[in-house]
Amino acid sequence: MSVYTELTRSDVSDILADYNLGTLTSFEGIAAGIENSNFFVETEGSENSARFVLTIFERMNAEELPYFMRLMHHLAHHGLACPDVMQRKDGSSLFEIHGKQGCIVSCLSGRTLDELNKEQLFSSGRVLAQLHLAGAEFEERRGNPTGMPWLEEKIAEVLDGTRSTYGEEAARLLTNELAFQQSCCWDSLPKGVIHGDLFVDNILFEGNNASGVIDFYYSHDAPYAMDIAISLNAQAVLLCEDDNARIEAFLDGYTSLRPLDEEEKLALPLLLRLGALRFWVSRLYDALFPRGGAMTQTKDPEEYRHKLLYHRHI
Repeated sequence: MSVYTELTRSDVSDILADYNLGTLTSFEGIAAGIENSNFFVETEGSENSARFVLTIFERMNAEELPYFMRLMHHLAHHGLACPDVMQRKDGSSLFEIHGKQGCIVSCLSGRTLDELNKEQLFSSGRVLAQLHLAGAEFEERRGNPTGMPWLEEKIAEVLDGTRSTYGEEAARLLTNELAFQQSCCWDSLPKGVIHGDLFVDNILFEGNNASGVIDFYYSHDAPYAMDIAISLNAQAVLLCEDDNARIEAFLDGYTSLRPLDEEEKLALPLLLRLGALRFWVSRLYDALFPRGGAMTQTKDPEEYRHKLLYHRHI
């Protein structure tokens, strides 16, 4: 979450006029994350007056946005602590401003953490299993937007820049790991709706207990084990001596609700490599082809190169 599209108080008031959420009292931009423009919005004077999150979608396919609105509404009403989408007076979920679409969702309790302890990792794993179970009845399907075709395309685009900025060794690692992953097939793994981006800034905590999951705009259908691998890389793998225990804590939480089958257990080490490659490439692209914005974050690609190397060597 970032701010690329700046809004005035008048802009936000005009947006709220089409909702039954009360009158604007304050709003502020949210700097964390990298994909969309986000704002905290506070209102008063309505039954639903509260704190909300207003999101403007910067580069997402407008035709796919209703999928995410319906998915969040489904999950919020099937036992997962996640944002529910606020409906406008005409029953729609999306507004338009400055030629872009946006939505308003409920604001959950809790806060994000920079690093999780083992108790928090257990709770996070359990919440991810809750997400997978709650999404099992969601009937809509969305393909993987960052699957193999995306990887092949983006690696081709970043390869020269990687070589000149990060060195020949990094470029060789990109092409070598891509070739390995092209030889793998995960079609037989259990699959369904996954979050796809469960980093520490997308999960909220109250103490050691996960209180909510946010930012579902990478969600799609894929093997559940891929979601586990992405989450482990993002939350548990710190490239330290305690990583195995941290991974075990997350998996203990997950399997307390949804046990893994043998094929998933065998696939997970290789999916950890695939997840590391996917986010390394994404960060390389953002670093080499940066976008402007009022409040933006570009995350260090080197973190995920080192995580990929870690998984290749164990």
